[in-house]
Amino acid sequence: MQIDSSLANILTPTAIALGNFDGIHRGHLEVIRPVLEWEGETVYQTVVTFDPHPQQYFTGQERQLLTPHQEREIILEQLGIQQLILLPFDRELVKLSPQEFVDRILVEQLQAKFISVGEDFRFGNQRAGNATDLVTLTAAVGIPTRIAPLEMDGGSRISSSRIRAALLAADLTLTQELLGRYYSIVGTVVNGQEIGRSIGFPTANLNYPQEKFLPRQGVYCVRVDTKEAQQLPGVMNIGKRPTVDGVNTTVEVHLLDWDGNLYGQQLTVYLHQFLRSEQKFPSLAALTNQIQADCDTARGFFQI
Repeated sequence: MQIDSSLANILTPTAIALGNFDGIHRGHLEVIRPVLEWEGETVYQTVVTFDPHPQQYFTGQERQLLTPHQEREIILEQLGIQQLILLPFDRELVKLSPQEFVDRILVEQLQAKFISVGEDFRFGNQRAGNATDLVTLTAAVGIPTRIAPLEMDGGSRISSSRIRAALLAADLTLTQELLGRYYSIVGTVVNGQEIGRSIGFPTANLNYPQEKFLPRQGVYCVRVDTKEAQQLPGVMNIGKRPTVDGVNTTVEVHLLDWDGNLYGQQLTVYLHQFLRSEQKFPSLAALTNQIQADCDTARGFFQI
C-alpha cells in the first residue's frame, strides 16, 4: 500500500473513501467497502483521511487515537486498500469552501472517479458542506458519490466515542462488537527494568505511540503476533506498577509457556478479556503469586 501526505506524489485516478477513520470500526468499513467493490474504470482504491485529526487542529490539544497511523496502515492494507493519503489538515485546507474542496482537491488533485463518505461527513470552511451537498457538487462534474448510512448497534450509532467509553469500562465484548475485531496495541519491544524476569515472569515492554488510546489500566488476557509467530497467548499489564513504585504508564506482555528474545521486534497485541484492575501488593512475593494466578486464569480462558 502506498502512503502519501503530499498530493504531488499520489497515484491517480482514484476511487476514494473519505473521512477520519479513527478506529476503522464497523461504521467505517461500510464507507470503505464500496471503494473495494468499485467496478468502474481502473482506479487506485484509496482512503483519504486528515492529519492531524480536525479536532486536534482546532483545539490545539493532542488527540488520543484508537488507531495511530501505524495501526491504521496495517488494517487498511489487510483490507486490500492500495493507497492511503494523509491529507494535511492545515490553514489552507480549512479555508476552502465546499465547492473549492471539490474542485481543487477531489477533481484536480485526486482525480476521483468515485467517492464514498459517511452520512455524517462534513467538509469545507466552517463545516459548511454535508454529505448531500457533496453528492450534488460531485454529480455536477460527473463523479458518483455514495453515502453510507450510519451503522447501528444496540439501537445506538457505532462511533469512536462509544468505543472509547467501552475501553475505559474494560468492556471488551462491546468493544469487539463495535469494531468488528479485537482492539489491538502495536509497539516495539524495548529494554525495561526486568523486574518480571527477576520473579520468573519475563515481560516484553512495549514502546507504543504516545497518541495511542489505552483502555482501563489493569491486567488482560491477550494474543500476540510477533515477527515469527501469530496468536501466542499471554497476559498483559497496563499501568504504573505501584508495587515497585512505578511512575509512568507501561504496557508489558508476558507470553505463556514461551521463551525467546523479542527485543527490537514489533508486536501486535490483541485484547481478549479483562482480568482485574491494577493494584499495589505488599511485597514482590504477593505480586508473584497474583501473576501466577493471572496466568492460570488466562490458560483457562484460552483453554490451554
